[in-house]
Amino acid sequence: MLRSLCCCLLFALSIFRGETAGAEVSKPNVVIILADDLGYADASCYGGKIATPHIDRLAAAGMRFTDAHSPSSVCTPTRYGLLTGRYNWRSKLQRGVLGGLSPRLIEAGRMTIASMLKQHGYHTACVGKWHLGMNWVVKPGATVSELNIEPRKEVFNVDYSQPITNGPNSVGFDSYFGISASLDMVPYTFIENDRVTSLPTEDRAFPMMQGRDKGGTTRQGPTAPGFDAADVLPTLSRKASEYIAGRAAAARDGHPFFLYLPFASPHTPILPTADWQGKSGINPYADFVMQTDWAVGEVLAMLDRQHLTANTLVIFTSDNGCSPQAKFDELAAHGHHPSGPYRGHKADIFEGGHRVPFIVRWPGQVAAGKESAQLVCFTDVAATVAEIVGHALPAGEGEDGISFLPVLRGKGPGGRDHVISHSVNGTFAIRRGPWKLVLAADSGGWSSPRPGSKQAAELPPLQLYHLGNDPAEQENLQAQEPEQVHALTGLLEKLVAEGRSTPGARQENNGQVDIRSGMPRGR
Repeated sequence: MLRSLCCCLLFALSIFRGETAGAEVSKPNVVIILADDLGYADASCYGGKIATPHIDRLAAAGMRFTDAHSPSSVCTPTRYGLLTGRYNWRSKLQRGVLGGLSPRLIEAGRMTIASMLKQHGYHTACVGKWHLGMNWVVKPGATVSELNIEPRKEVFNVDYSQPITNGPNSVGFDSYFGISASLDMVPYTFIENDRVTSLPTEDRAFPMMQGRDKGGTTRQGPTAPGFDAADVLPTLSRKASEYIAGRAAAARDGHPFFLYLPFASPHTPILPTADWQGKSGINPYADFVMQTDWAVGEVLAMLDRQHLTANTLVIFTSDNGCSPQAKFDELAAHGHHPSGPYRGHKADIFEGGHRVPFIVRWPGQVAAGKESAQLVCFTDVAATVAEIVGHALPAGEGEDGISFLPVLRGKGPGGRDHVISHSVNGTFAIRRGPWKLVLAADSGGWSSPRPGSKQAAELPPLQLYHLGNDPAEQENLQAQEPEQVHALTGLLEKLVAEGRSTPGARQENNGQVDIRSGMPRGR
């Protein structure tokens, strides 16, 4: 009898251990690395000519997506969509980007990946470029721009000695270290949680590209003594590694962490440090891409050293396409094309503006060396992480996210068959299957034909492309395929009006967006 009882207890214990192991697998550490202005084909594993061994190693150990999209072709709106699972144009920012002094964009009470994971016992941290707004103390009688980059006359309108409110700590992050916006925007100083680490008492700017005296400078403004823009990438890499090391013991003990690591590179100012200058043999942008790859490698190496790799989900991607500041002609001379076979670049509604590299590594859950053509949008990340940790998203959370966990686990295609894209000037495009409809005659951004140009005025008001046959978006089929135009326009109108693009109850849409102008109705 005693022997039988012992056997039963051992069997029950083995089941308990198995359930515990399963629970640990279901709650991995989560690391999201977001490059800044890295083109779809800048990494060599996507066909580029720049050496990126660490990004390539990540892809070889996981799944590389070839049809992944940022919800916008510029910085701020993409970050909003990534963290909230909601398209940016449902917020009050419907074109352009915020400045470094703009107040918080994420609405009070709105779920983010960080706030969701905190509910499931995660420690959460953001290290890097925020660019989603935070509330500075504005001097009496002064103002700062809310939904635009602040002009020169506003850059000293803030009392930088006062604590910041409504920053990353207010939307679910336990800790924050980084910079308020892009590294070509003020203030030039690091922020830790709710304070600057050094008062920006100087008035300086930085060259837009290393070694190019005639290349212009960043916006001049408040700068901390000793602050050097070239130090930002290595500093963020070091801080991220220190965070992982500091949380390692707790993570190994079953208390996972979430690290959101939005680098400020290879966005302007393009300033690789001395040990990376000239490494690519191409130009400073390519050198900076290589240094960004090194920074990715430092984070992966720390996961290895802390024995956390096996239970850490890593996502690597970029916020939008490559900027023309990279000097496309110089890159092309070496056979390198940041957008690969796709048309356009950062800011554009064309594929080069929003089709981005997207790699997922999760040992034991995602098979190594896989490639997926599944359509994915950044708004899907929150839904995917929610499914992993068993979080049921209420109707008012993650309205535009569809989990791609089945794709990661090789259990079938994902649920997304359409995606809405948005350009810097608020131009909409909608894609379903191979068909893509652009609600404008132009690029919606910075490439030709530019909005308002004579060339654009002479073109049809809509563009329809079959990406399966025409990935470079060269043959406009809007006249030949009126049924597709009608169907896609109707779908876009429906998704905008319903306030969500996933199954669920109709949501309020903050004034409803006019899909032709990209602005709220009534403006």
